[in-house]
Amino acid sequence: MPAFVRASRGIVLATVLLFACGWMVQPGSVSPAALSGMFPFAAILAFVALGQTLVIQQGGIDLSVAGTVSLSGVIVSYYSSSQPGMGGSGLPAAIAYAVGAALLAGLINGLLVSRARVAPIVVTLGMNSVLYGVDVSISGGTPVQVPASLSHFVDYKILGVTSLVYIAIGMTVLVSFIIKKTVFGRRFEAVGANARAARAAGVVADRYQIAAYAGAAVLYSMAGICLAGLMQLPSAFQGDSYLMPSIASVVLGGTSLFGGTGNLAATVIAALFLTQLQQLVLTTGSSVGVQFLFQGGAIIVGVGVYSVRWARLRDMLHRLRARSLVPGGASGLRS
Repeated sequence: MPAFVRASRGIVLATVLLFACGWMVQPGSVSPAALSGMFPFAAILAFVALGQTLVIQQGGIDLSVAGTVSLSGVIVSYYSSSQPGMGGSGLPAAIAYAVGAALLAGLINGLLVSRARVAPIVVTLGMNSVLYGVDVSISGGTPVQVPASLSHFVDYKILGVTSLVYIAIGMTVLVSFIIKKTVFGRRFEAVGANARAARAAGVVADRYQIAAYAGAAVLYSMAGICLAGLMQLPSAFQGDSYLMPSIASVVLGGTSLFGGTGNLAATVIAALFLTQLQQLVLTTGSSVGVQFLFQGGAIIVGVGVYSVRWARLRDMLHRLRARSLVPGGASGLRS
């Protein structure tokens, strides 16, 4: 059985159980209408979580998610608008502006982390503030409707399933192929696992760290553009709710928060799990705080699991067991 399949079994089982529990507790949460409304948001979270996975694989963390998602939606809505005073340039140009702005932000994040050796949490938190500053200066906090063509595209259904789901699956396959099946991807994971050893082997580690932040920013931008089309009137702060779920998806997908190999497919399944969990919470009338508690708990448990040195713990248990089998226990060993 392939390693990535084994690593995905836990989150796949949890997702199946969640849907089963939803069907028993609140059947409306798994009705065709409810699933049709849930899948687009799961796909958008999948884009964000894929980007966060790339960064975490390099031992970093990206707190500029919210700013990138929000700014991308604002740029698309304002610069594609034909309203007077909006400076409309058409949808393709607006999408190019949004992706370009996100890519620039990602490159700056990567350069500061890899070359200037600034802590990722400091760099990306500062970048998030800068992006929100640009965001508010463009929009003034006033939403503008996106072009109907974008809304129709993200809402278009193929065999009853939104086009965003197919795009998310295609993007997962593409990114997974690059990371798992190419020389670049193998070096990318090697740098994330041990940058010092990779440098000693002649790998230029900095370029892979920069690529992680830049690639992640493009994925966040795609999520922001799709979210703008879905919402039709994107707010200046539409990305606020995507930071915690993106990190929780990475943790639930089995990627270590300390870098190295990651399971991108499991991350996407975890994004589906968290989105359906939110829907179940909302349909049962429970507080949204339940969802936040679960997300925070997943991150805490993930950090704890990857912080424990399981090999050392296993050896210690074996030694204790061996001593317990010897007559007289520890005193018998000393004699």
